[in-house]
Amino acid sequence: MNSKPLEFWFEFASSYSYLSVMRIEALAAQAGVKLAWRPFLLGPVFLSLGWNDSPFNIYPPKGRYMWRDLARLSARYGLPFQVPSRFPRNGLLAARVALTGASQPWIGAFTRATMQANFAEDRDIADPAVIRDILEALKLPAEAILTEAESPENKLALRSQTEQAAERGLFGAPSFITPDGELFWGNDRLEDALAWASAPPTRPDSAAGR
Repeated sequence: MNSKPLEFWFEFASSYSYLSVMRIEALAAQAGVKLAWRPFLLGPVFLSLGWNDSPFNIYPPKGRYMWRDLARLSARYGLPFQVPSRFPRNGLLAARVALTGASQPWIGAFTRATMQANFAEDRDIADPAVIRDILEALKLPAEAILTEAESPENKLALRSQTEQAAERGLFGAPSFITPDGELFWGNDRLEDALAWASAPPTRPDSAAGR
């Protein structure tokens, strides 16, 4: 397994992040690639691009296509799926919790359970009771984790991580940054990102100075 991780940037309100979250841990293990989980918030990134909402809401035909695409891909991957009654949901609390556990063994299980709550069970992941239920179902110390998640230090850390996402050129989720700095965007690039992280190809001279 490579010593440097593939950075996985995801947003709990992001529909296509759902597909990658549910698949990435197993695929990374098969590829021998370590993961660095990077929760962040898309709202500030979208605002920097001049959007005050998800582009799937701003452009209704795109939104209708996205939901149908999500249904097809979920069936292909064998994942449960239900169109949320509210989109996008506020993923702030979930992201704060994920940040506290980003280097903990439970990060994958928590992130999958929270994404499934949003995109397969139509539960409000902005509700602390829902996040508490998920943590307790995973046999984790829910109150201690929620207290840490809401600490000023952790709130600042998530804000900083979101700013870092914009500074590094991210414009959507899911995004993947390989150990050598290559950016891949979208669920359909997950396998490509893992392959690159596992064995990066030699870049032609023309690409070396990018």
